[in-house]
Amino acid sequence: MTFHYYQNHAQDFFDGTVNVDMTPLYEAFTQHLPHVARVLDAGCGSGRDAKAFHEMGYQVDAFDASSAMVELARQHTGLPVKLTTFSEIDCKAQYDGIWCCASLLHVPSSELPAVMQKLADALKPSGVWYVSFKYGNGERVQGERRFTDLDEEGLRVLLRAVPGIEISLLWATQDNRPDRDETWLNGILRKNAA
Repeated sequence: MTFHYYQNHAQDFFDGTVNVDMTPLYEAFTQHLPHVARVLDAGCGSGRDAKAFHEMGYQVDAFDASSAMVELARQHTGLPVKLTTFSEIDCKAQYDGIWCCASLLHVPSSELPAVMQKLADALKPSGVWYVSFKYGNGERVQGERRFTDLDEEGLRVLLRAVPGIEISLLWATQDNRPDRDETWLNGILRKNAA
């Protein structure tokens, strides 16, 4: 269902998100990265964030599950954006930072612990991980997309299933898009040093 939404509405989604100013969120994330960090943009959508991190000088890998979004992100970023899903991630300790902006929220809550573990495995010790979810509690379908909404307690409960990952910072923000009145839960997570 969600996959088909992005396949069928890729250009609209791209147009609605590609120019959103994400500077405060970038700063909250990049201040924890080493100078020559390797960053994974997981569920990159338009490629807006992957492009920004690439222009900051980081080595960026990006993927999305929608082939239509991947094509637009490749054109926008000039990066070799991969067509893959969260469940297909299979790397160990490769990334200094992982960026999951409004992407994990489409994973069903029953699958989130396993997906979070795969991402945690891909993060280097002491690595930093940004996540965002629509603020709330529970699963819902809106339009053609499914959402898993989390609040602070929901994220804490989820992370109990992911050993070695700790919360550095949680904060709420309002959606920056002009036609949206939504609250987002943002989190900076850290992987234990060893």
